[in-house]
Amino acid sequence: MSVEIRPARDEEMPAFKRVALRSLMIPPEIGPPEAIDAIRPEWTLCAFENGRLATAYAWWPLKMRFNGASCPMAGVTYVGTHPVYRRRGHLRKIVSRHFENMHEEGQQPIAVLHASRAAIYHRYGYAVVSSRHAYSTAPRHLEFVRAPEGVTDSGSLRELEAGQRDVIKDLYQRFCSERTGYIHRARASWDAGVLAPPPENGALFQIVYEADGIPEGYVIYTARTGEKTGGRMRQKVFVRDLAWLSARAYDALWRHLSGMDLADDIQWARVPPDDPLPHLVCEPAELNTRVSDGIMGRIVDVGAAVSQRRYSKEGSLCFDLIDDLCPWNRGRWRLEITGGRAEASRTRQAPEIILPVDTLAMLIFGQISASRAAEMGRLEVCDPNAPSAWDNLLKTQHAPFCPDFF
Repeated sequence: MSVEIRPARDEEMPAFKRVALRSLMIPPEIGPPEAIDAIRPEWTLCAFENGRLATAYAWWPLKMRFNGASCPMAGVTYVGTHPVYRRRGHLRKIVSRHFENMHEEGQQPIAVLHASRAAIYHRYGYAVVSSRHAYSTAPRHLEFVRAPEGVTDSGSLRELEAGQRDVIKDLYQRFCSERTGYIHRARASWDAGVLAPPPENGALFQIVYEADGIPEGYVIYTARTGEKTGGRMRQKVFVRDLAWLSARAYDALWRHLSGMDLADDIQWARVPPDDPLPHLVCEPAELNTRVSDGIMGRIVDVGAAVSQRRYSKEGSLCFDLIDDLCPWNRGRWRLEITGGRAEASRTRQAPEIILPVDTLAMLIFGQISASRAAEMGRLEVCDPNAPSAWDNLLKTQHAPFCPDFF
């Protein structure tokens, strides 16, 4: 058996597409299959067994918000091994080569992905670094306890026409500017994502809330008519995206959705874990909230990764890092944080904490705190004062979340 690890060539991209799509069997609600056509050969790294493409692997060159900063990341995607070539170690060889390339090129210190099965990627040092909630409720249950305090609403809603994306794009950028996990959406990301054409028998709506003529929020959703039940047609509303810059905008957009009298169900499948709606409606149980994994993250270059995000406090951290796959990460590091930025360097100082690379990813993304990680046994505490100090220095402004599949 001859195995070669290399990028696919132009003429091999049809084979790449076939292996990736047949291995993953991607359903339409996850992402349009045609998005794979935008993958370039230089964004791939594949295993060829006896000259045949056995394992597909690719990444998008993403920029992602990182607690208020912009960080380049490799958005790993379309990973799959043809069933007849599985259990032969192809993916481990590819992942190791990709991490080596990322380290040598020095452009993307972190890899992120949406996992078909998280267990596959835990073995490569990835960790679940965000969570995703989902709602499914009837409009009648969107009754608010009260209007936002101290607000006299003089705002209004208007629908944008197709192609009017500048208002939406500006609101999105302002909404996610201080957050973690939101990607910088290029035009193709908008067109293939939240602004993709509606499904059959459906319509796409872009509703903007304005106060004194200034946009403060938007909701993008589709409304679709389904089967007849009890002599009438059923209508379902699927929220694709929601962004708000004020409490009154959030309130107005949900009150708009609560007025969908022809709808039996309103679903929002990509909800931030710190979304305020459960704390505002009279019957939060009727949201039928579900929780699932969000993105997974892998620190490939620890020195560059920790210096890319923004920090709100000043101080220093010292830790021993365990990393079985990336030897350049192993060992003792000191992080000096001043002016909202951090500088990492090697040190001989006694460590405050000893932790594996996957736990460090959860901490710097803000998925869990150092204190919680210690309680879970995900790190070893050398200095009893360290967890609270780490909590203070690594706290993010918002819970990490990524609303886009990639």
